[in-house]
Amino acid sequence: MTLTAGIDVGTGAVKVVVFRLEDGKEEWLSRSTLRIRQRDPMQLSREAFDQALEDAGVKESDLDYVATTGEGESIPFNTGHFYSMTSHARGARFLNPKTVAILDCGALHGRAMITDDKGKVTNYKMTSQCASGSGQFLENIARYLGIAQDEIGTLSMQADDPEEVSSICAVLAETDVINMVSRGITSPNILKGIHLSMANRLARLLKSIGVRNDLIMMTGGLALDEGLCEAMREQLAKMKGVDAEIVNNPDSIYAGAIGAALWGAFRFEKLAATGQLLKAS
Repeated sequence: MTLTAGIDVGTGAVKVVVFRLEDGKEEWLSRSTLRIRQRDPMQLSREAFDQALEDAGVKESDLDYVATTGEGESIPFNTGHFYSMTSHARGARFLNPKTVAILDCGALHGRAMITDDKGKVTNYKMTSQCASGSGQFLENIARYLGIAQDEIGTLSMQADDPEEVSSICAVLAETDVINMVSRGITSPNILKGIHLSMANRLARLLKSIGVRNDLIMMTGGLALDEGLCEAMREQLAKMKGVDAEIVNNPDSIYAGAIGAALWGAFRFEKLAATGQLLKAS
Protein backbone atom coordinates (compact mmCIF):
# COMPACT_ATOMS: atom_id res chain seq x y z
CA MET A 1 0.00 0.00 0.00
CA THR A 2 1.19 3.51 -0.87
CA LEU A 3 -0.13 6.70 0.74
CA THR A 4 0.56 9.89 -1.14
CA ALA A 5 -0.51 13.54 -1.10
CA GLY A 6 -0.61 16.07 -3.92
CA ILE A 7 -0.45 19.84 -3.39
CA ASP A 8 -1.23 22.22 -6.25
CA VAL A 9 -0.36 25.84 -5.48
CA GLY A 10 -2.06 28.01 -8.08
CA THR A 11 -2.43 31.75 -8.47
CA GLY A 12 -5.91 31.78 -6.99
CA ALA A 13 -6.09 28.78 -4.69
CA VAL A 14 -4.24 25.93 -3.01
CA LYS A 15 -5.60 22.43 -3.63
CA VAL A 16 -4.59 19.30 -1.70
CA VAL A 17 -5.59 15.65 -2.15
CA VAL A 18 -4.64 12.41 -0.38
CA PHE A 19 -4.58 9.06 -2.19
CA ARG A 20 -4.12 5.43 -1.25
CA LEU A 21 -2.86 3.01 -3.90
CA GLU A 22 -3.17 -0.71 -3.28
CA ASP A 23 -3.36 -3.72 -5.60
CA GLY A 24 -3.50 -1.45 -8.64
CA LYS A 25 -6.44 0.56 -7.29
CA GLU A 26 -6.31 4.34 -6.77
CA GLU A 27 -8.51 5.45 -3.87
CA TRP A 28 -9.14 9.13 -3.26
CA LEU A 29 -9.22 9.62 0.53
CA SER A 30 -9.68 13.38 0.96
CA ARG A 31 -9.38 16.81 -0.59
CA SER A 32 -9.02 20.39 0.62
CA THR A 33 -8.92 23.79 -1.05
CA LEU A 34 -8.28 27.33 0.19
CA ARG A 35 -8.50 30.58 -1.77
CA ILE A 36 -5.30 32.60 -1.56
CA ARG A 37 -6.81 36.13 -1.52
CA GLN A 38 -3.55 37.98 -0.71
CA ARG A 39 -2.59 35.45 1.97
CA ASP A 40 0.71 33.56 2.16
CA PRO A 41 0.48 30.53 -0.18
CA MET A 42 3.02 28.59 1.89
CA GLN A 43 1.01 29.04 5.08
CA LEU A 44 -2.21 28.15 3.27
CA SER A 45 -0.54 25.04 1.84
CA ARG A 46 0.23 23.88 5.37
CA GLU A 47 -3.34 24.57 6.51
CA ALA A 48 -4.94 22.82 3.54
CA PHE A 49 -2.49 19.92 3.87
CA ASP A 50 -3.28 19.45 7.56
CA GLN A 51 -7.01 19.58 6.84
CA ALA A 52 -6.73 16.97 4.10
CA LEU A 53 -4.74 14.67 6.39
CA GLU A 54 -7.32 15.05 9.15
CA ASP A 55 -10.17 14.29 6.76
CA ALA A 56 -8.32 11.24 5.44
CA GLY A 57 -7.63 10.00 8.96
CA VAL A 58 -3.88 9.68 8.38
CA LYS A 59 -0.79 11.25 9.91
CA GLU A 60 1.89 13.09 7.98
CA SER A 61 4.37 10.39 9.03
CA ASP A 62 2.12 7.79 7.35
CA LEU A 63 2.65 9.35 3.92
CA ASP A 64 5.13 7.77 1.53
CA TYR A 65 5.35 10.79 -0.77
CA VAL A 66 4.23 14.44 -0.69
CA ALA A 67 4.19 15.75 -4.26
CA THR A 68 3.83 19.40 -5.20
CA THR A 69 3.01 21.12 -8.47
CA GLY A 70 2.28 24.63 -9.72
CA GLU A 71 4.03 27.16 -7.50
CA GLY A 72 4.53 24.64 -4.72
CA GLU A 73 8.18 23.75 -5.30
CA SER A 74 9.28 25.78 -2.25
CA ILE A 75 6.97 24.01 0.20
CA PRO A 76 9.42 22.78 2.87
CA PHE A 77 7.68 19.49 3.64
CA ASN A 78 7.41 18.18 0.09
CA THR A 79 9.20 15.06 -1.14
CA GLY A 80 9.31 16.02 -4.80
CA HIS A 81 7.90 18.44 -7.39
CA PHE A 82 6.21 17.84 -10.77
CA TYR A 83 5.59 20.16 -13.69
CA SER A 84 2.09 21.61 -13.73
CA MET A 85 1.22 20.41 -17.23
CA THR A 86 2.35 16.87 -16.43
CA SER A 87 0.23 16.90 -13.27
CA HIS A 88 -2.89 18.31 -14.95
CA ALA A 89 -2.63 15.75 -17.73
CA ARG A 90 -2.41 12.84 -15.30
CA GLY A 91 -5.19 14.24 -13.14
CA ALA A 92 -7.47 14.76 -16.12
CA ARG A 93 -6.99 11.16 -17.21
CA PHE A 94 -7.86 10.02 -13.68
CA LEU A 95 -11.11 12.00 -13.82
CA ASN A 96 -11.91 10.59 -17.28
CA PRO A 97 -9.68 7.82 -18.69
CA LYS A 98 -10.83 8.67 -22.24
CA THR A 99 -9.22 12.10 -22.04
CA VAL A 100 -6.84 12.89 -24.90
CA ALA A 101 -6.58 16.69 -24.63
CA ILE A 102 -6.66 18.96 -21.60
CA LEU A 103 -7.71 22.59 -21.43
CA ASP A 104 -6.40 24.10 -18.21
CA CYS A 105 -8.08 27.46 -17.56
CA GLY A 106 -6.54 29.21 -14.59
CA ALA A 107 -6.37 32.61 -12.96
CA LEU A 108 -3.68 33.97 -15.29
CA HIS A 109 -3.67 31.91 -18.47
CA GLY A 110 -5.14 29.08 -20.48
CA ARG A 111 -3.16 26.02 -21.56
CA ALA A 112 -4.05 23.45 -24.17
CA MET A 113 -2.30 20.08 -23.94
CA ILE A 114 -2.49 16.78 -25.77
CA THR A 115 -1.32 13.48 -24.28
CA ASP A 116 -0.42 9.97 -25.25
CA ASP A 117 -2.13 6.92 -23.76
CA LYS A 118 0.19 7.04 -20.73
CA GLY A 119 -0.74 10.59 -19.84
CA LYS A 120 2.53 12.09 -21.09
CA VAL A 121 2.17 15.57 -22.61
CA THR A 122 3.22 15.41 -26.26
CA ASN A 123 2.28 18.94 -27.35
CA TYR A 124 1.00 22.14 -25.77
CA LYS A 125 0.39 25.85 -26.22
CA MET A 126 -0.68 28.56 -23.81
CA THR A 127 -2.12 32.06 -23.86
CA SER A 128 0.01 35.03 -22.87
CA GLN A 129 -0.35 36.36 -19.32
CA CYS A 130 -1.76 39.69 -20.53
CA ALA A 131 -4.57 38.05 -22.52
CA SER A 132 -8.15 38.79 -21.51
CA GLY A 133 -8.84 35.07 -21.26
CA SER A 134 -8.18 34.32 -17.63
CA GLY A 135 -9.96 33.71 -14.36
CA GLN A 136 -8.60 36.92 -12.89
CA PHE A 137 -10.03 38.92 -15.77
CA LEU A 138 -13.47 37.35 -15.33
CA GLU A 139 -13.32 37.96 -11.59
CA ASN A 140 -12.53 41.65 -12.19
CA ILE A 141 -15.43 41.99 -14.63
CA ALA A 142 -17.84 40.25 -12.25
CA ARG A 143 -16.79 42.62 -9.49
CA TYR A 144 -17.38 45.62 -11.75
CA LEU A 145 -20.82 44.30 -12.73
CA GLY A 146 -21.71 43.54 -9.09
CA ILE A 147 -22.06 39.82 -9.77
CA ALA A 148 -20.89 36.94 -7.61
CA GLN A 149 -18.41 34.59 -9.29
CA ASP A 150 -20.71 31.61 -9.01
CA GLU A 151 -23.38 33.53 -10.97
CA ILE A 152 -21.21 34.15 -14.03
CA GLY A 153 -21.94 30.89 -15.85
CA THR A 154 -25.69 30.96 -15.20
CA LEU A 155 -26.06 34.56 -16.34
CA SER A 156 -23.93 33.98 -19.44
CA MET A 157 -26.24 31.20 -20.56
CA GLN A 158 -29.21 33.59 -20.34
CA ALA A 159 -27.77 35.89 -23.03
CA ASP A 160 -29.88 36.69 -26.08
CA ASP A 161 -27.59 39.07 -27.99
CA PRO A 162 -23.95 38.69 -26.84
CA GLU A 163 -21.30 41.19 -27.84
CA GLU A 164 -17.76 39.86 -27.97
CA VAL A 165 -14.80 41.67 -26.44
CA SER A 166 -12.39 42.52 -29.25
CA SER A 167 -9.16 43.21 -27.34
CA ILE A 168 -6.70 40.53 -26.22
CA CYS A 169 -5.30 42.93 -23.61
CA ALA A 170 -7.05 42.60 -20.25
CA VAL A 171 -6.83 46.34 -19.51
CA LEU A 172 -8.31 47.35 -22.87
CA ALA A 173 -10.91 44.59 -22.63
CA GLU A 174 -12.08 45.98 -19.29
CA THR A 175 -12.45 49.36 -20.99
CA ASP A 176 -14.59 47.67 -23.65
CA VAL A 177 -16.83 46.28 -20.91
CA ILE A 178 -17.21 49.70 -19.29
CA ASN A 179 -18.30 51.08 -22.66
CA MET A 180 -20.79 48.24 -23.05
CA VAL A 181 -22.36 49.04 -19.69
CA SER A 182 -22.68 52.71 -20.66
CA ARG A 183 -24.46 51.62 -23.85
CA GLY A 184 -26.99 49.62 -21.85
CA ILE A 185 -25.84 46.13 -22.80
CA THR A 186 -27.08 43.64 -20.21
CA SER A 187 -24.80 41.67 -17.91
CA PRO A 188 -25.74 38.30 -19.48
CA ASN A 189 -24.86 39.58 -22.96
CA ILE A 190 -21.58 41.06 -21.71
CA LEU A 191 -20.60 37.85 -19.95
CA LYS A 192 -21.55 35.63 -22.90
CA GLY A 193 -19.58 37.91 -25.20
CA ILE A 194 -16.53 37.57 -22.94
CA HIS A 195 -16.96 33.81 -22.83
CA LEU A 196 -17.18 33.61 -26.62
CA SER A 197 -14.08 35.76 -27.01
CA MET A 198 -12.17 33.57 -24.54
CA ALA A 199 -13.48 30.38 -26.13
CA ASN A 200 -12.43 31.52 -29.60
CA ARG A 201 -8.80 31.85 -28.50
CA LEU A 202 -8.83 28.65 -26.48
CA ALA A 203 -10.40 26.66 -29.31
CA ARG A 204 -7.67 27.88 -31.66
CA LEU A 205 -5.06 26.75 -29.16
CA LEU A 206 -6.60 23.28 -29.11
CA LYS A 207 -6.68 23.03 -32.89
CA SER A 208 -3.08 24.25 -33.18
CA ILE A 209 -1.77 21.34 -31.07
CA GLY A 210 -3.56 18.75 -33.16
CA VAL A 211 -6.91 18.21 -31.44
CA ARG A 212 -9.38 16.80 -33.94
CA ASN A 213 -11.84 14.09 -32.87
CA ASP A 214 -10.79 13.82 -29.26
CA LEU A 215 -12.22 14.08 -25.76
CA ILE A 216 -11.11 17.33 -24.11
CA MET A 217 -11.19 17.63 -20.32
CA MET A 218 -11.38 21.10 -18.82
CA THR A 219 -9.35 21.61 -15.65
CA GLY A 220 -8.40 24.58 -13.47
CA GLY A 221 -10.40 27.29 -11.76
CA LEU A 222 -12.67 28.04 -14.74
CA ALA A 223 -13.48 24.41 -15.52
CA LEU A 224 -16.82 24.63 -13.69
CA ASP A 225 -17.88 27.86 -15.39
CA GLU A 226 -20.73 26.37 -17.43
CA GLY A 227 -21.01 29.55 -19.48
CA LEU A 228 -17.43 29.13 -20.67
CA CYS A 229 -17.95 25.40 -21.27
CA GLU A 230 -20.98 26.13 -23.44
CA ALA A 231 -19.09 28.82 -25.33
CA MET A 232 -16.27 26.35 -25.95
CA ARG A 233 -18.73 23.85 -27.41
CA GLU A 234 -20.14 26.53 -29.71
CA GLN A 235 -16.72 27.66 -30.93
CA LEU A 236 -15.40 24.14 -31.46
CA ALA A 237 -18.51 23.29 -33.49
CA LYS A 238 -17.62 26.09 -35.90
CA MET A 239 -14.07 24.90 -36.53
CA LYS A 240 -13.40 22.99 -39.71
CA GLY A 241 -11.73 19.64 -39.23
CA VAL A 242 -12.55 19.50 -35.52
CA ASP A 243 -15.22 17.23 -34.09
CA ALA A 244 -14.10 17.14 -30.47
CA GLU A 245 -16.13 16.72 -27.31
CA ILE A 246 -15.32 18.99 -24.38
CA VAL A 247 -16.32 18.02 -20.84
CA ASN A 248 -15.62 18.96 -17.24
CA ASN A 249 -15.89 17.17 -13.92
CA PRO A 250 -17.12 18.34 -10.50
CA ASP A 251 -13.54 17.75 -9.30
CA SER A 252 -11.79 19.41 -12.26
CA ILE A 253 -10.16 22.03 -10.02
CA TYR A 254 -8.25 19.24 -8.28
CA ALA A 255 -6.72 17.83 -11.47
CA GLY A 256 -3.25 19.25 -10.78
CA ALA A 257 -3.18 17.98 -7.21
CA ILE A 258 -4.50 14.58 -8.29
CA GLY A 259 -1.86 14.25 -10.96
CA ALA A 260 0.91 15.26 -8.55
CA ALA A 261 -0.25 12.68 -6.00
CA LEU A 262 -0.41 9.89 -8.58
CA TRP A 263 2.95 10.75 -10.15
CA GLY A 264 4.37 10.91 -6.62
CA ALA A 265 3.10 7.40 -5.94
CA PHE A 266 4.56 6.18 -9.21
CA ARG A 267 7.95 7.67 -8.38
CA PHE A 268 7.89 6.26 -4.84
CA GLU A 269 7.01 2.76 -6.00
CA LYS A 270 9.67 2.89 -8.71
CA LEU A 271 12.31 3.92 -6.16
CA ALA A 272 11.05 1.34 -3.67
CA ALA A 273 11.45 -1.37 -6.31
CA THR A 274 15.13 -0.47 -6.61
CA GLY A 275 15.65 -0.23 -2.86
CA GLN A 276 15.75 3.57 -2.76
CA LEU A 277 12.90 4.14 -0.32
CA LEU A 278 11.76 7.69 0.37
CA LYS A 279 9.58 8.78 3.24
CA ALA A 280 7.98 12.19 3.73
CA SER A 281 9.25 13.91 6.86
